[in-house]
Amino acid sequence: MIITKKALPRRTFLKGVQATLALPLLDAMIPAATALANTPAKPVRRLGYVFIPMGYDWARWTPEGPTLDKLTPILSPLEKVKNQLTVVTNLELQNSYPGTHDTSNSGFLSAAYAKHTESSDYFLGTTADQIAAQKIGQDTQLPSLELSMDLNPLAGVCNNGYACVYQNCLSWSSPTTPLPSEAHPRIVFERLFGEGGTTEERQAALKSRASLLDSFNEDIARLKGTVGVSDRARVDQYLNSIREIERQIQRAEAAASDNLFPDLDRPVGVPASFADHAKLMFDLQVLAFQGDITRVVSFQLTRELSNRTYPEIGVPDPHHPTSHHGNDPEKLAKIAKINTFHLSLFAEFLEKLKATPEGDGTLLDHSVYLYGSGMGNSSLHDHVNLPILVAGGTGAGMKGGQHIRYQDGTPLANLHLTLLDRVGVQLDGFGDSNGTVKKLFSPVAL
Repeated sequence: MIITKKALPRRTFLKGVQATLALPLLDAMIPAATALANTPAKPVRRLGYVFIPMGYDWARWTPEGPTLDKLTPILSPLEKVKNQLTVVTNLELQNSYPGTHDTSNSGFLSAAYAKHTESSDYFLGTTADQIAAQKIGQDTQLPSLELSMDLNPLAGVCNNGYACVYQNCLSWSSPTTPLPSEAHPRIVFERLFGEGGTTEERQAALKSRASLLDSFNEDIARLKGTVGVSDRARVDQYLNSIREIERQIQRAEAAASDNLFPDLDRPVGVPASFADHAKLMFDLQVLAFQGDITRVVSFQLTRELSNRTYPEIGVPDPHHPTSHHGNDPEKLAKIAKINTFHLSLFAEFLEKLKATPEGDGTLLDHSVYLYGSGMGNSSLHDHVNLPILVAGGTGAGMKGGQHIRYQDGTPLANLHLTLLDRVGVQLDGFGDSNGTVKKLFSPVAL
C-alpha cells in the first residue's frame, strides 16, 4: 500500500498474502469522498434482517401504548436502544397460507407464495435483501451476506411436502435461485477478509499464522503514522475487534475435539454455547459494516422446526414442541423466555452498532434492521399480527421510540417496500404490497 499526504479514498484496502483488509471510515477519507457514498453529508445506507422462528408470546411482547416509555418483559433487553427502535403491530403474510413452518420462513423476505413441491422445481420470489443488494451492494466487496446458526440441508423434503430450500433459505436472488446461508464463523471470517486460492489454501494460510493481521503490520504502522489521533484510535478499535473475533474462532475450533455431545444442528468447530455462537455472528456483521465490505445482511437466528433446547435460560424443552402451546400458561412462559433470550442477543448487537462511530453518527444511525418472524401464533401456524421490530436508521429519518399499530391485515410487504425506499431502492410495488407504511420515518431528503 502506498500512502501519500492526500486524503485517503473510501475504498482503501491493505493487501497482504491471501488476504485483504478493508478499513473503517476515517476522518482522513472524508475530503476525498465528499462526492461518494459514505460521508457525513451522504452516509451509507445499510439494510439488515434477522429472522426468528415459530412466533412469539403476544401478551409479553406487545406494548400497551404508542410509545416505548415502558418496555414489555420480552422487549426489556432493548432499553438502551429503544429511542432507535419501532415496534410494528398487525402486519401479515397473506401469501404464506396455508400456514406452515416452511412458508413462514420463505415468506418473511419475499412476501411471495411458495410453489408446493417436493422437487427442484421450487418457485418463490426475489427477496427484499437481494433487491437491495442489486442496487446498494454493487460497490462493495460482497453484494450481500447470508448467515444462519444451523446446518441447513438444501435438498429433500423437510415438512408438509415442501422442498427444504423454502425452510432453510431466507434469501433468493431470483424466484428459482435460493441462496444458502453460512453458519460457520471461520468461513464467514474468510469471506470477509480472505482472498485468493482455494478454500483449503485459505484455511491453511490463516492457520499458519497467529493472526490474519500479522501480515499487515508494516502497512498498519505506516497508515497510523499518516492519520490523526482520532483515526488512529478508530483503526486500533477496528483491529482489536478483528483480533478478538479471531481468538474466539480459534478457541471454538480447539474446543470442538473435546465436545463429546455435539449439537447435530451446529457445524463442527463453532462455539458450543448458542449465545457465544450468535454473538460471533453478530460481531462479524459489525465488522462487515464497519469495513464497508457489505451493506446488506440476512441472518436466520434459528430455524423453523428447531428442536434446540435452552437450559441456560430455564427452558430444557425443545423449541418446536413448546411452540405448540395451546395457550398453556407454562409453555407460553417458556416461549416468552426464548423470545427474550433471542432479543437480548439482538439488543447487544444494536448497542455495538450504536457504540461504533462513523462519519457524523454511528453505524446504527446509518443502518436499518428488521427483526421478526413470519409466524404469529405458533400454536395455530398463522401469519397475522407478526412480531416485527425496526431498529436504527436515524440517518434515514427513522423516528424511533414508538409502537405503531396498523390496520389488521396490513401486508408485511408494505414495510419491505418502505425500507427499500429508505435505502435508495425505489419500486412501484413488492410482493402483495398495497402501499407503504406511515409514521415510521420523517419526511427527510435522502
